[in-house]
Amino acid sequence: MFKGRHFDRSIILLCVRWYLAYGLSLRDLEEMMQERNIHVDHSTVHRWVLRFSPLLLEQFNRRKRAVTGKWHVDETYVKVRGKWMIDRAIDSVGDTVEFFFNEHRDLAAAKRFFRKALLRHGRPDRVVIDGSQTNREAIIFCDMTDRLKGGYGRNEQKPITIRTSKYLNNRIEQDHRRIKRRIRPMLGFKSLKTAEIILSGVELIHMMRKRQARFAFNPNPSLAEQFDMLAA
Repeated sequence: MFKGRHFDRSIILLCVRWYLAYGLSLRDLEEMMQERNIHVDHSTVHRWVLRFSPLLLEQFNRRKRAVTGKWHVDETYVKVRGKWMIDRAIDSVGDTVEFFFNEHRDLAAAKRFFRKALLRHGRPDRVVIDGSQTNREAIIFCDMTDRLKGGYGRNEQKPITIRTSKYLNNRIEQDHRRIKRRIRPMLGFKSLKTAEIILSGVELIHMMRKRQARFAFNPNPSLAEQFDMLAA
């Protein structure tokens, strides 16, 4: 993963982790590294974030524990060139099920989100939504298509129960806030691709803090230890 890099992997992982986890700007990190006699430009740190965040997320997903059969689904908004768009789902214990960044908030985007979640995690028993007709139609369509094809391996014949309740979806609203707390200091994104990668990295940190990955020899690793194990 780090072959041929000018800087040591510990420096790269430190900068990527600090940027994704805390309210630091790229120039903050440049200054903090200079205080340690490490001269790295802020644009280099940005390239590291874009290069290594997807690789770390891929390794994390291989270790991610199974989610429960009850999901809470909602959309929240992130500013990218004046537009707002992200779908998220958590399960009944608060673990992140899936997230999906998309330019448009429409039925096609909702279907892509649910297909991605079903393919990775199988079919849930119940999905709680906040009254979005778009989400309801997407769930019904994907569920029906899934059962006609034979399903993803769980509850193949029984339709997914859809429950509409803003009150019950308070759990995912709180989960949104933790993500947006880190995004707010970034002052928006200029590129959809950049936004997608950085948001995925922020979600990665959030899942790490919820201890969603399995590590055989360390049941309660810190963020730094998780980064080291994923990059090994």
